[in-house]
Amino acid sequence: MATERSPGPLSGVRVLDLTNVLAGPFACHQLVHLGAEVIKVEAVGRGDLARNLGADPELSSRGMGISFLAQNAGKRSLTLNLKDPRGKDVLKNLVATADVLVENFRPGVMDRLGLGFDALTAEKPDLIYCAISGFGQTGPWADRPAYDQIVQGVSGVMSITGDADSAPLRVGYPLADTIGGLTAAMMITAALNAKLRGAFIDVSMLESVLATMGWVVSNHLVGGVAPRANGNENPTSAPSGAFQCADGLINIAANKDEQWEILAKHLGRSDLLDKPDYATREDRKANRLRLRAELETVLTTRPARDWARELNRLGVPAGAVMSVPDILDHPQVAGRAFVSRFDAVPGLDSSIDLVTLGAMVDGQRPTVDTPPPALGQDTDEILTALGYDRTDLETLRREGVI
Repeated sequence: MATERSPGPLSGVRVLDLTNVLAGPFACHQLVHLGAEVIKVEAVGRGDLARNLGADPELSSRGMGISFLAQNAGKRSLTLNLKDPRGKDVLKNLVATADVLVENFRPGVMDRLGLGFDALTAEKPDLIYCAISGFGQTGPWADRPAYDQIVQGVSGVMSITGDADSAPLRVGYPLADTIGGLTAAMMITAALNAKLRGAFIDVSMLESVLATMGWVVSNHLVGGVAPRANGNENPTSAPSGAFQCADGLINIAANKDEQWEILAKHLGRSDLLDKPDYATREDRKANRLRLRAELETVLTTRPARDWARELNRLGVPAGAVMSVPDILDHPQVAGRAFVSRFDAVPGLDSSIDLVTLGAMVDGQRPTVDTPPPALGQDTDEILTALGYDRTDLETLRREGVI
């Protein structure tokens, strides 16, 4: 797939992606879409564990699992045995040409391999080294293994997700991995902008998640309010939450007094405006469940999308609760080039559609030209550019170094 577009803002930046599964690959997914050259360094014969994960067992068996496809388009793949001294030398030679290295091993693994920050900055003093881990490089939990669900649990996210009957509840997608990856990408791009290049970036998935929980954490730290699960209700205002319609739920956020008045009048329930129980924001919050029942007597008479169209036109924020396929097919998403199609994907028999980034730059969606790579497909090309000849490559391959 090729399109006419301006070079990305990270054009000319080389990133070495030594990461697996999601947080690290997702960070590098952001960078490659912003124009960086990303070389994915994978274990010989195995590669990223995500190659064997996803909803399609057949693709997983081919080493092109959907979990891998989701965040590795545009990258190049090099296989390398980092336990072999010659593999370490190859990586060091590659680091000398790079601007950024990203890894998400447990703290200490890269040092034990002789490939930690100090060893690699000896080869490239201005290297930006980003280490992503569950809990950070220091602290009593630093050595613990961490997956997304573990971090969701210890961060408090699960304790505030769901309602009184269902909490604690896992968020329905890998929230902690994704936020950790976004944090890493943000820190890397900031470090690339520093007047003096070179940094060790320590990204904690736990702290990344806590940093996004600003209102919840601050209500506890400043207001002394214990965080709790509120289900589909927005505890800061009312009526604000999910309401039943004829065909499903609608989210309505009438957070301002004037929005509440417009909502009540549009639903033909102006009588509610005169009731003391609903006179102020605090009154409505205190009586939110009764207020929701009153509004649903009208909302349940028509479909959610009809109400959403009318309320938004009147200035009351509203939206039907939709499925993922529904929103991807909707013109709001489908008409803005959010999904890219790739043909001739290695190891696949058909084209695939993949999401890009959630922003446009000068009216263009950041995207990439090449599909996710087969394991090691770029090894020879990358190493040849480093000065290795055909005999070198044959020897390294025969002896399991590449």
